[in-house]
Amino acid sequence: MKTLNLPSFTFRYKDEAGKKFIFDVVRGKFVSLTPEEWVRQNFLHFMSQHLGYPSNLTGVEKMLKVNGLSQRCDVVLFNRKGHPVIIVECKAPSIEVDKTTLAQAARYNTTLKVPFLVLTNGLKHYCIFTDVKTGRHSAKNGFPSFEELQNY
Repeated sequence: MKTLNLPSFTFRYKDEAGKKFIFDVVRGKFVSLTPEEWVRQNFLHFMSQHLGYPSNLTGVEKMLKVNGLSQRCDVVLFNRKGHPVIIVECKAPSIEVDKTTLAQAARYNTTLKVPFLVLTNGLKHYCIFTDVKTGRHSAKNGFPSFEELQNY
């Protein structure tokens, strides 16, 4: 798999019937190793090991309803109160992170109403803060730590 713009991590893999699988520590199972999954697993490890997000407050491929349709968020992070605080939208490294990616995360946010949207393809990462009181958006340098999210 492609080297990403994230720290290096150790993963568990398995091959089955000619397909590669990677172990997802959040879901507790092996999942098909696609380029997007590679980004998701690396970003999950980054958030856990470098920003302190606990696995038990992390949801992967969370189902939600948007305008009556079932949608699936790549990653949703919750604070200690159980409130969703970050949506992470992952793309394969070959996919540009652009306005379409932002629109996708923003659609999910019409339901979840989180203060932070993170967009990543493993090479480029963006963090956008939304002030829920004013509706204003601003790009952030870096990502909030788990401790910083406890006031949201």
